[in-house]
Amino acid sequence: MKTYIPKKDDIQRKWYVVDATDVVLGRLSTEVASILRGKNKPMFTPNADVGDYVIVINAEKVKLTGKKLEQKELRHYTGYAGGLKSITYKDLMQKDPERAVTHAIVGMLPHNSLGRQMAKKLRVYRGADHDHIAQNPEVLEIK
Repeated sequence: MKTYIPKKDDIQRKWYVVDATDVVLGRLSTEVASILRGKNKPMFTPNADVGDYVIVINAEKVKLTGKKLEQKELRHYTGYAGGLKSITYKDLMQKDPERAVTHAIVGMLPHNSLGRQMAKKLRVYRGADHDHIAQNPEVLEIK
C-alpha cells in the first residue's frame, strides 16, 4: 500500500469565521494555526499546504491572561544601530489589535515558505464585519 500524497486538485478549502470575543489569545492562536495548517483534515501532510481559510473577527476583544497586557512586548529591529523598536501589548491592542492577533497566529506556523503561504489564508478584522460573506464561512466556536 502506498502513502497517499494529496494533489492540488484533491484539496478542498473551506472558510471558517472565528469570533475572538473573550477568548484567550493563545488558545485562539493554536486552534486557528491548526486549521491553517490543515491538521483537522484526514489528508494532512506536513510538507503540503492543505489548510483552510480563517477569518478572525472582533480582534480587539481578545483576552490576555496574567500581566501580559502590561509586561509583554512586541519587538522588531529596524536594521540600524539602536533601532530596536518595542511596543507593549496594552498599546498595541489599542492601536492595532489585528497585528497582535496575526503575530500570535503566524508565530505558530512553520517558519519557512510553506508557513508564509499558510499565513496568506488568514484574515483578521477589528470589528464584527468582514468582506468575505460571499464565501459562506462556517462559524467555528473556540472556548
